Amino acid sequence: MSGLLGPLLVLTFCLSQAFRDVYLGHLFQGVDFFAIILLAFVLSTAIFAPIAFTKARAEWAIVRKHWRDVAAMNVTTAIAWSCYFFGLTHLEPSIVNTIHSGMAPLAVAALGVAGIKLAQPQRIGGAEWASYGGIALSIAALWGVVLTERSGVATLDPQTATEALGLLIVGGTSITVSLLYAKRLNDLGVGSAMVTTVRYILIIAVAAVVEIARGGPSGIHGIGNAGFLAVATTALIVLPLYAMQVGTALTPPLTAQIIRALGPVFVFALESFDRRLHYSASVLACILAYSAFVIAGNFVHGWRSAPRPLKV
Repeated sequence: MSGLLGPLLVLTFCLSQAFRDVYLGHLFQGVDFFAIILLAFVLSTAIFAPIAFTKARAEWAIVRKHWRDVAAMNVTTAIAWSCYFFGLTHLEPSIVNTIHSGMAPLAVAALGVAGIKLAQPQRIGGAEWASYGGIALSIAALWGVVLTERSGVATLDPQTATEALGLLIVGGTSITVSLLYAKRLNDLGVGSAMVTTVRYILIIAVAAVVEIARGGPSGIHGIGNAGFLAVATTALIVLPLYAMQVGTALTPPLTAQIIRALGPVFVFALESFDRRLHYSASVLACILAYSAFVIAGNFVHGWRSAPRPLKV
């Protein structure tokens, strides 16, 4: 049962991110997403910092020693969430989730091919490579659906659509690298509470600078509204990420990323409640194809990794 804890936590993250993406996609139509970044990540840091200070003091020495890994995690986290939220502001949530999530197994595989060892390398077989090719084709097909105006968003400027799609590729790769740095810190003895405490320093600073330059957040009305949004977004963004960090620490990187890539199915089902979106058969077909390739890759990876019985 303990061996299933990591994958179960990653699956919990996949379910919760469906609620997150549909809610935030609707919210960002009227609220500046840098304001949401500031509210959510400041509150999450305030929640986990006391835990890190009181129960994980020994981990600070590891964090200081490996400050380069912490800095890299901060940079890639800031890039990833900024790109992701820009995509949610302009594109259909299920498309955003699919492209962002689909880059995860592709990025892990590409890092392995390039010889960049951010985590324990795993051998990839021919059938898995075929599934990754299918994932890449599914992502390309979603680009085509958006650029030919067949997605669930009624109207979208072509230039903005292209920028959002490109940034999702960057963001999906960045969040994968960020998670791998987090896992490296976990392997060095740094717990998830400490990782959460030090992970969002840069993105908080960037969001604060943006809001100061703009003269304050737009779309937030009063302290009560700000407090509600801070609690709601923290519950939907950071707490599931904490579960994801714990799950990732207990799960091989490739397996965790493939499970994480199942989220778009749940997002597509939930976004029917968002009245600004309409049903798109083209988007559904791409997501189903994507999910089939993800499941196939996950199955092949699990079968190949399973221990073989000893011959007697």
